[in-house]
Amino acid sequence: MKRILIAIITLAFVAGFSNVVFAANTAKIGVVDFEKVIQESSAGKLTQKDLRKKGEEFQNKLKKEKASLDAVSKAFERESLVLSPDKKRDKERDFRIRINDFKKMQEDYTKELRRIEIEKINQMQKDVFDIANEMGKKEGFSLIIERKTAGVIYIPAKVDITDKVIAKYNAKVAKKS
Repeated sequence: MKRILIAIITLAFVAGFSNVVFAANTAKIGVVDFEKVIQESSAGKLTQKDLRKKGEEFQNKLKKEKASLDAVSKAFERESLVLSPDKKRDKERDFRIRINDFKKMQEDYTKELRRIEIEKINQMQKDVFDIANEMGKKEGFSLIIERKTAGVIYIPAKVDITDKVIAKYNAKVAKKS
């Protein structure tokens, strides 16, 4: 008798909550691949082009300075046999200072290029996240996540909204230009 009573109560309990489960709204989830946005959006391509241009500019300056250092080194080698020890020591010191300045210049250019890259990517990320927020509100998404940050391993193609975000981002950038 106890078993039948427990079974009836359990059945009634499960049946009572099953309507709630079946009546629940399904969650609309979207995933954005920010790396794909960087690679395929017009703003991302423009950013990459700007960074390459700036990097080449820095490389050219470094090549000129390196050529200057090589010329000074060759001149010092030729003159070292006829220079007095004091003059030789002074020239060696000056050359070491120029080498250290060159290394500092390399570090500064690398830091500056990295700073510019971070600044541009952060701005892109802000713009893309604003677009995703806007899409989430307009299209009724329960959740939109970034693919790499969220650690997503697999998603069905219908959940990936990256192409829509890229299209909206390209339109936004086109309006600014």
